[in-house]
Amino acid sequence: MPSPITHLLYLHGFRSSPQSAKARTVATHMASHHPEVHWWCPQLPPSPRGAMQVLMDGIRDWPRESMAVVGSSLGGFYATAVAEQASCRAVLLNPAVNPARDLEKYIGEQTSWHDPAERFFFKAEFVGELRDLECGPLARPENYLAVIAKGDEVLDWREMHARYAATHVRLLEGGDHALSDFDDHLPSILAFLGLN
Repeated sequence: MPSPITHLLYLHGFRSSPQSAKARTVATHMASHHPEVHWWCPQLPPSPRGAMQVLMDGIRDWPRESMAVVGSSLGGFYATAVAEQASCRAVLLNPAVNPARDLEKYIGEQTSWHDPAERFFFKAEFVGELRDLECGPLARPENYLAVIAKGDEVLDWREMHARYAATHVRLLEGGDHALSDFDDHLPSILAFLGLN
């Protein structure tokens, strides 16, 4: 039986923030039902290397056996990198599988989804940084739950499914990239993490 979760990390996607609907939903649930769990949802810098530095510094003292990470889209790619390094549990929500390829077309100035006045620059070298973070086969696929929507309009569900086929997969008919029906999936996510 896995240890109860004491620390939970949430990672938002590209151009997103801790203000995303899913991040706020999980934050609200944790505050009201599991205030004893240390919750952290940082704003990630545009640089993938910088993002991983922030994350690995932030979780340096976290207990590996009782921590977990949840990541959406690009955050799912980062969550995989964190979980492989920390050997912890991970929940991936429509995870990016090959962001080095997919984000190449976004090189240049970008706006934030939740605050269009906020701008950042996605540099060409960030593509190489994403490539450097790619993991091979998962060391402990049983540690992962992948929630994949066939209706994802941004990422190919078949690619996500192939990448995470050996893990616990929740394959949704329809749905969308944002998982607009996220509330419906929260109970099974929390159950996987032992937080119901």
